Amino acid sequence: MLWTAAGVVTAGFLVVLECAARHYGVRGPITEQAREVVFSPRSGPLLYAGLALTMVVLTWRQRLIAAGAAIGIDVVFLLVRWAVGAELNFGNGALWVVLGCAVVAVTRRRGGERTLLLKGAGLGLLLVAGHKTGDTWLLITSETRKTVLDPYVAIADQALGNPSWLAGRFVEATAPVGGHVLHLVYGQLPLAAALVGLYQLRHVAVERRFPSHHLVRTFLVIGLLGPAVYMIFPVVGPVFAYGAEGGQWAVADLWPGTPPPVGAPHAVPFDDITPRNCMPSLHTAWAMTLFVHSRRGSRAVRFAGAFWLVATLTATLGFGYHYGADLVAGVVFALTVEAAMRASARGWDRAAVRLVAHGTAVFAALLVAYRYLPTEMAEHRWAAGPLLVLAMASVIVAYLRTIRRWEPKAVPVRQPEPPRPAEPQPELV
Repeated sequence: MLWTAAGVVTAGFLVVLECAARHYGVRGPITEQAREVVFSPRSGPLLYAGLALTMVVLTWRQRLIAAGAAIGIDVVFLLVRWAVGAELNFGNGALWVVLGCAVVAVTRRRGGERTLLLKGAGLGLLLVAGHKTGDTWLLITSETRKTVLDPYVAIADQALGNPSWLAGRFVEATAPVGGHVLHLVYGQLPLAAALVGLYQLRHVAVERRFPSHHLVRTFLVIGLLGPAVYMIFPVVGPVFAYGAEGGQWAVADLWPGTPPPVGAPHAVPFDDITPRNCMPSLHTAWAMTLFVHSRRGSRAVRFAGAFWLVATLTATLGFGYHYGADLVAGVVFALTVEAAMRASARGWDRAAVRLVAHGTAVFAALLVAYRYLPTEMAEHRWAAGPLLVLAMASVIVAYLRTIRRWEPKAVPVRQPEPPRPAEPQPELV
């Protein structure tokens, strides 16, 4: 019933977004994903990542058949596109196989096997739908929020030492190698999440059930809730508001050479194209969640999670897509959502409520401070900066303490006592 309710809510949400996108004259997430059954996909690696998530419920023989079918279908599509001179993208085969698994579940499976296969297909489709949903959300923010609040965040960010300006100079100094590596990490974050998710779900085919909590659940919920904050706090980022990418809409061409001056902040009008997707930084939130879930993996998985977090933070700042204040809010947002998802899986208790309430309060306080106290934060940066870091650290510490309480404690096995030597019996005379 829980999966059914979640499916109904997700379907309703996608329908609402589809209608909103149609209102602005563009295709919504449902239409975009349906077109990729035949037309050239935008992200082939993401579609194959979705297929890989679906295949966690299959046996090894079924996985080989599914992978071979997907590659064979893609080869046919590529030959047709090459013949007609169309763009040579791939990924249709992966989507066909995921949809085929859903059809087989409905028509050829019964009971628990049907449910398991439907969950696998739904997980793969949700990964792709989440990406399409994010694109639609970004369109809605640019169409409905005509002004942005970048001057508020830029001034408040001086309490942290203008990290975007510093990282921007670092990326320029390491060009072109640094920029290429960071672009690869930044753009393939969904693929990295799918790989860590596959590692967590590697035993599903044997155990015939999904774990109560895994990375993909939190990843999707962050993508669902985060854009709603964009509507409350629209920000485009320093490369647009204070850099050459903003064109005539930029407040000034200062990034990354000159930090913005401290003054009276005000909302500024911006174009109808650039997404208002900075507050909070969802790339930071996703990378933080990836890091948290990689801690229980092998050494290679732990290293990959740490690398992706550091590289994502560097990229978001170094490319001018986010301010440092966005990253602080993104970390708090990620841990709050992760705590809520863990609590929903294991059951809510007082510690879970207290942790989620604490994270929510800190996140709200950050938004209020950025909006109404930016000048005071810049003028008293030696006090405001440490307070921002301490607020974020308080959520991190509270999360770690609560999670450790939830973890089952190992009980030492009682060793059997060695047998006592037999007492000598008195001899009978």
